[in-house]
Amino acid sequence: MKSWCTRIGVGLAVGAAAVAIPLTATTASAAPPPGDGWVPVGALKYPSKAECEAKELPQAQANGYHEVWCDDSETIMPIYSR
Repeated sequence: MKSWCTRIGVGLAVGAAAVAIPLTATTASAAPPPGDGWVPVGALKYPSKAECEAKELPQAQANGYHEVWCDDSETIMPIYSR
């Protein structure tokens, strides 16, 4: 039979892990656009974030927006404008 000190130590370690894992585990798709006022406008596949934003900016400006942000954490990048 294990001592109470060992059982308490193991219990505290398991409890700390049970709290820490959900607090630190996030998915790559959880990356929100920076700041407020961003509107999702679509998603397309681009080779880079810079190319996505450069090609999408004229379309965004034609629709009354002045900024574009592409989420490069996914293969098909979600595109946001504001």
